[in-house]
Amino acid sequence: MNTIQSAIPAIPEIGLGTFRLQGQVVIDSVTTGLEVGYRHIDTAQIYGNEAEVGQAIAASGVARDDLFVTTKIWIDSLQRNKLIPSLKDSLHKLQLEQLDLTLIHWPSPNDAIPVAEYMAALAEAKAQGLTRTIGVSNFTNAQLQQAIDTVGAAEIATQQIEIHPFLQNRKVIDFVRSQGIHITAYMPLAYGKVVTDPVIAAIAARHGVTPAQVALNWSLQQGFAVIPSSTKRANLEANLHFTRIVLTPEEMAQIATLERGERLANPDGLAPAWD
Repeated sequence: MNTIQSAIPAIPEIGLGTFRLQGQVVIDSVTTGLEVGYRHIDTAQIYGNEAEVGQAIAASGVARDDLFVTTKIWIDSLQRNKLIPSLKDSLHKLQLEQLDLTLIHWPSPNDAIPVAEYMAALAEAKAQGLTRTIGVSNFTNAQLQQAIDTVGAAEIATQQIEIHPFLQNRKVIDFVRSQGIHITAYMPLAYGKVVTDPVIAAIAARHGVTPAQVALNWSLQQGFAVIPSSTKRANLEANLHFTRIVLTPEEMAQIATLERGERLANPDGLAPAWD
């Protein structure tokens, strides 16, 4: 599989997201995903499915060295004395000795716990060998700067943020890139909303591909990794083995006009003051 290169171990450019998938549903999704060729599985403590993801991985027969597994630390484990124990619990559930990537899922609400405290603890988790790489998710530019001040930009494998044609997050992307940090786009298909957009549909028709394929190519062409999710084999295959096209500058400009600040992940009491 192609990978996006960075100064640290490469993150596969397409991963399988497991948000909102529970029980047998997530087992089936991960099992099918691994069967059709996914090698990056993205989960999180708050998803409540790490044990099922681990079960599916263990039963798959895919060699551990061929897999890239990501989890995320929830806000109730950001304190220095809680983060590493919570990560060890995640490893136990996932039946793994080491994560490939561990992210801070959300910054502490209202910065009640300083960024420096949990980033230092996350760096210690890496030093202990619990995770190969570390990163952040849903950080504002100011919070990312604090993370950089704590561990250094070279230690931050990625910033995982919501990006799709209707929320292009340009201010955050510009800052992350200025620091040489890789970007992972979650919800790259905007929960399927991209398929009904007439601008994207027209571009798809010109290239002989689907609107979803246009949206994925739009992200990948900008150098982002993407982690779409699905429970259907046909969609899992389509999201991984899609036709690669090169969108023209004019088409990229057309998609740029679709920005409307449509943020799908914006939980009350948790989301920071977005840039």
